[in-house]
Amino acid sequence: MEDLQKQPRQRFLALDTSTAVMAASVMEGHALLEERNERAERNHSVHVVPVMEQLLEASRTQPGQLDGIAVGIGPGSYTGIRIAVTAAKTLAWAWDIPVVGVSSLQALAWGGWHSGLAAKAEAAAEDAAAGAGGTLSADQGGTGAAPVHWIVPLVDARRGQAYTALFASAGSAAPRRLAPDAIRMVDGWLEALAARMAEAAPEERPAAVWIVGETGPHAATAAELRCPAGTALQLVPYELEGRWIGRLGAEALLAGQRDDVHALVPNYTQLAEAEANLLRKG
Repeated sequence: MEDLQKQPRQRFLALDTSTAVMAASVMEGHALLEERNERAERNHSVHVVPVMEQLLEASRTQPGQLDGIAVGIGPGSYTGIRIAVTAAKTLAWAWDIPVVGVSSLQALAWGGWHSGLAAKAEAAAEDAAAGAGGTLSADQGGTGAAPVHWIVPLVDARRGQAYTALFASAGSAAPRRLAPDAIRMVDGWLEALAARMAEAAPEERPAAVWIVGETGPHAATAAELRCPAGTALQLVPYELEGRWIGRLGAEALLAGQRDDVHALVPNYTQLAEAEANLLRKG
């Protein structure tokens, strides 16, 4: 036990510039030390270095104390993603530490779901204090094992499109992937999700579907998602926070994962050919 206590705790820097928010954090193991979330409308190039300097200073971390860097590789803004990925690769090479790329959409899903759960818990507490009843629970779906929730992150890609994926979660661990990161037509994607739920056995259907992230441009479409009886639909506007990129990155780095500093590239997704042709005709 004494030897374990003497072992140095591992510190990681995490960055993401795939959305309108530059999300960054310093982690110690799985714990958050410091976080910065700067809205710059994707003009992150002027903020990335100052924000990293602020983070390291606030967390009392010298570059030589970092054991790895995690970076969100998108998908998202084409220009934006490259800023964090280039910065992470440059620093990892200069400081001779591991770098690992993580899904920005998985981090968005994790953070958006937690934000939505926190908002519902606060609303339920207020209702309880006021003596109200009948509040819909996000954890509906039966007893026994924790109910599974589906999480659909959205980053607007304009013209009815979004960078999106599908994840499932039933507890505190990182959401489990059910569908790959991609750019999709939102209306067609939601139809596919509705069909997937309808075809699933009742016990395999989610207790709730959470659509999180840049929901505004797609709110009307998302609100029409056809959910089976017993499945709630929740729309959660949410901006990515550095802690979730940090938690994903810490998990990967602590598990020994690392990417080749020269081969690591952003996840530039493209529409499926059929959807792209439809857009061109429109």
